Amino acid sequence: MISLEQARAIVSATRAHGREQGLKPLTVIVLDAGGHLVAMEREDGSGYGRPQIAQGKAAGALAMGTSSRALGEMAADRPTFIAALSAAWDGKLIPAAGGVLVRDAAGTLLGAVGVSGDLSDKDEEAALAGIHAAGLNGG
Repeated sequence: MISLEQARAIVSATRAHGREQGLKPLTVIVLDAGGHLVAMEREDGSGYGRPQIAQGKAAGALAMGTSSRALGEMAADRPTFIAALSAAWDGKLIPAAGGVLVRDAAGTLLGAVGVSGDLSDKDEEAALAGIHAAGLNGG
């Protein structure tokens, strides 16, 4: 499982990357491998619904064992399947880039990070930067 210390390092480095790149205010969520919230920060000015979006990105990645970017690609190819998943999860699946699995050096799944606030590609870039800065692997 991902530790609180690791989660805080990811959140801090993700936010730092966002500031360095001039991104819009971000919300960052870290879930453990069981989908439980470990850490969350919403920057000043980050939109009202951003925590739910970030959590939906991370939770979808965990539930399906792939990035939320891949879920977005699935949605284009198999919209009925993704709609059914979203319905099964009470609409909490967000199939857009920004949800990334977190693994240790041995490849063990530790949890997932979800980021929301800027364009989805930039959210994903920030998540990966945060994960790597914490000495972990995204994917």
